[in-house]
Amino acid sequence: MSASGPSPKKARKEGSVEGEEGRDYDVETQKALEEIDACQNEIDVLNEKASEEILKVEQKYNKLRKPFFEKRNDIIKRIPNFWVTAFVNHPQISDILEEDEEDALHYMTKLEVEEFEDIKSGYRINFHFGENPYFENEVLTKEFHLGSSGDPASQSTTIKWKGENDLSKKNKERNGVNKGRKRFLETKTFFNWFTDHTDPSADDVAELIKDDLWPNPLQYYLVPDIEVENGVEGEDDVSEDDSVVVEVEGEEEEDDGGDVEGEEGGEEGEDGGEEGVDEDDNEEDA
Repeated sequence: MSASGPSPKKARKEGSVEGEEGRDYDVETQKALEEIDACQNEIDVLNEKASEEILKVEQKYNKLRKPFFEKRNDIIKRIPNFWVTAFVNHPQISDILEEDEEDALHYMTKLEVEEFEDIKSGYRINFHFGENPYFENEVLTKEFHLGSSGDPASQSTTIKWKGENDLSKKNKERNGVNKGRKRFLETKTFFNWFTDHTDPSADDVAELIKDDLWPNPLQYYLVPDIEVENGVEGEDDVSEDDSVVVEVEGEEEEDDGGDVEGEEGGEEGEDGGEEGVDEDDNEEDA
């Protein structure tokens, strides 16, 4: 047993060797369990060190990625409605977008996700907007951090709505009217999410933006084109070919019908010819 591992007495006290029900083991099994427990503690220590090293590596590469994120944002400015298109094409984020919120996102010019120097302490999401009819803010920020108690907490910019265009208020009223619908029980609207700080540790929308949309927004901007490349357009072609086959079969049936009528007509013509011969014979006998 390693010198740095816990003593057998300690292992029994924590219940990791004796088990939840305090079962009794024979001497040999007890000794083996204590040794396993000591090895497990050594592994746990290494896992802790690995986590610390991984954080250091992540911090290093966050710094290396930052100039490329900035360069990407500069290029994105040249594409109209890039961010709203990416948001609308994202299958989960689009679920919380109301029509008027989507219109407001047309004015979004830039998205930024900033992780704190100490990654474990939190991050912020910055939404940059141009002049718009909804609010006065140029930047809306939602931040996630550890509170004074050590628990996850969040805060967001106070939105300065213009006139009657408070979308969070409108959508709350709409949710009240439609409260029987399943959708409103499962999701929030975008601006209601932005101002909600009920459970920062389980903010799925923020996690989707930080870990999925932000690292590669291009894949969501190009969703329709990607679907075409993956064969959606080909499926349409197949259905068109099927319709052509049906039409050809119909034409063949019509042709068959015409042949039958032609044959019947030919038989009638032959009968008529035979009758004409009989009449001629009768006239000669007369």
